[in-house]
Amino acid sequence: MNYLVLMRHGQSQWNLENRFTGFHDIDLSEQGRAEAREAGRRLKAAGITFDHVFTSTLQRAYHTAEIALKECGQGHLFAGAIRHDDLRERDYGDLTGLNKGETKEKFGAEQVQIWRRSYDVQPPGGESLQDVVEKRVRPYFEDKIRPLLMRGDNVLIAAHGNSLRGVLIVLGVETPETINQAEIPTGSPLVFELEDGKVRRRYYLED
Repeated sequence: MNYLVLMRHGQSQWNLENRFTGFHDIDLSEQGRAEAREAGRRLKAAGITFDHVFTSTLQRAYHTAEIALKECGQGHLFAGAIRHDDLRERDYGDLTGLNKGETKEKFGAEQVQIWRRSYDVQPPGGESLQDVVEKRVRPYFEDKIRPLLMRGDNVLIAAHGNSLRGVLIVLGVETPETINQAEIPTGSPLVFELEDGKVRRRYYLED
């Protein structure tokens, strides 16, 4: 048995301000750093060690990995962590930087909900979740990550809510029809136990 662990970055400053963040490279808030430390403590308590670490190129993701790895006694792995654009958050296009509440007032709550939660509808100038899955996450995962899992290595992916939801679809544990119910909380590593590359169990590490 081997492990794949998905870790959503801790709270960013724009999460705190309730803004659409997307590709904007904003760092963690103090709460986000505390969440990353807590994730590291949970990994240490679970006794999970990693062979490979992948993160997006956005600092809120790779700083989460750095903090969590240090906290769980595996800080030496961060220097070799692979950062890639394909693991970035969904691009919210023209919505980037806008306050979510104000955006609802401007465009209507129903329209904003469609942009946020429809699988194949793009916000103005941005990506749909389908774009994230099929143009970025699936090709990268199949090429770079799945072969490592198939040979029995343990892998950590520190990324974003939407790119990690994309991984759930690629793994086959969620579908475009069920993905809206798959919220990945910050500070709670999602563990997959694998056998011959197949998911046998999944659970969150909690206190």
